Amino acid sequence: MALNSQVTNLVIILAAMQGSKKINFEDPMVLNGFRILYVLSNLIIVGIYVYMGSKINKKKDMTTIKYVEPAPMGSSDEPKLVTTTIHAYDNSQLRSAYKGQLMGVAMMAGMHLYMKYTNPLLIQSIIPVKSAIEGNLAQIYLFGKKPIGDLKRPWKAAGFPGMPAQDIKSDKKSVESAERSGRGGAKDE
Repeated sequence: MALNSQVTNLVIILAAMQGSKKINFEDPMVLNGFRILYVLSNLIIVGIYVYMGSKINKKKDMTTIKYVEPAPMGSSDEPKLVTTTIHAYDNSQLRSAYKGQLMGVAMMAGMHLYMKYTNPLLIQSIIPVKSAIEGNLAQIYLFGKKPIGDLKRPWKAAGFPGMPAQDIKSDKKSVESAERSGRGGAKDE
């Protein structure tokens, strides 16, 4: 039985926190080594994303997909119909991955440079690489898995731990209902 991704992340975080207590971050050589490890892990992630971007653009799958995007939580807006291509959808998912990684780097920079925290350097050198490799795009474009089952587009948006994921509906009934009611109809190309 495979462990859930969030459970393995928790195990890695706890092990890294315990391990980082034994590391002497006061030594400038050790601290610089972990800074280099952090930068190297981010360069690996950027390399993975660039490679996946080239694979997405090389394949350029123009198959149309339609789905009903749920309204934002706490909003009274109606769910909207989205019509796009697999190429555009994958590129938007890749852009989201880049933005997420940049947010992580910005937060780490603030914690390390401004607040002088050093322990997160170890954790943030491992977890983002693991997440990039476990992502749906990586499963399809890096490992060559077929987009069926959980990898069938559109993918469920990940929710916060303890909260259900937002349900993106792509079944024929939901799409036709959204088309008839005139909700959305945004076409991404």
